[in-house]
Amino acid sequence: MPPGIEIKEGQTRILVPESHSVHGPGTRTSDVFFNRQMAFGRDVSVMFLRGLDRDSMSIFDAMSATGSRAVRIANEVKNTHVTANDVDPKAIPYIEQNIALNSLSNCVHSNKDLHILLSEQSFDYVDLDPFGSPVPFIQSAIRGCKKKGIIAITATDTAPLAGAQVGKCRRRYQSEPIRGYMCHEGGLRILMCTIAKELAKFDRGMRPLLSFYADHYFRTYVQVEEGANATDRSLEQLGFMHYDTKTLERSTSKHYDAEHNKGPFWLGPLHDKALLGRMNARDLEDERRCVKMLELWRNELDEEVFLYDVSELSSFTKMSPPKLEDLLEALNQVGRAAPTHMSPTSFKTDIETKDVVSIYSETSPDRRAH
Repeated sequence: MPPGIEIKEGQTRILVPESHSVHGPGTRTSDVFFNRQMAFGRDVSVMFLRGLDRDSMSIFDAMSATGSRAVRIANEVKNTHVTANDVDPKAIPYIEQNIALNSLSNCVHSNKDLHILLSEQSFDYVDLDPFGSPVPFIQSAIRGCKKKGIIAITATDTAPLAGAQVGKCRRRYQSEPIRGYMCHEGGLRILMCTIAKELAKFDRGMRPLLSFYADHYFRTYVQVEEGANATDRSLEQLGFMHYDTKTLERSTSKHYDAEHNKGPFWLGPLHDKALLGRMNARDLEDERRCVKMLELWRNELDEEVFLYDVSELSSFTKMSPPKLEDLLEALNQVGRAAPTHMSPTSFKTDIETKDVVSIYSETSPDRRAH
């Protein structure tokens, strides 16, 4: 048995290295990587796959490390057959032990280069969760995804995607990132744009099922759609943004120009609301957080690209912020507005910027005091 400690996550027993990450995106503290904070991400995978409610599903966890995600899926989602793969031979004893700990007959280990394996086999669901950027692995995931299959992709290189390392974002994603309060919204949409462009090379399109930012990583689940028409529909959802921090003005364009010079981004919806309606947080590791996030995802205006933040409006107007619920109530009397999962102080709305600023000013405690 490999060295480590046994933990319980969700309904599953997992042997992990005694030295492992517990905060943030994680740092390598042992030969085989495990990050306790990613329990939420594994919870989401479980409730996502439960929500699909398929009769049978072949699942490939491309970079399994200890096998924590793979064994949780095999143990906690019915009708799944899971391949837990890692190219590092040191990971395999952990995967084998975790399969044995949970007496799983529907989970097998694999010690192959994912590029080779995905050129030889295909799956209903391919999961990419690399340490850093997923870009080098996306094409292989597409090749190994069956018709109408699902690809789940994580990016932990948030600094480039969110605009803190512009050069890296240009090199890896061929995109100009957006800074300021929209940086995480922009980073997620750059990742999704990249996936759409890679799929297009294979005459395949995509329909996002769930996409989010949490704990210093981006994560998206997309349904692959076949054929030229589906591909063209996906590419029509790509475009560029204009964001003026001095005026707060925002706009999008399908074409690059001197004003719309950020991106390209995925400008379509982030989620499938019908699927979110079927998902539930029962028996998960962090039920409370999953319930909270499900509510945010279900209610946020994910088809709206532009996110506003109370701090941004406070800085712009030089006025104290109202309570978010009071501001949203006032905005909803004019148009649509809802909180977003990106930040507890942010929201999305279909109301024009000048009207958002005006309503913010009207609801500010400073205005009410006079």
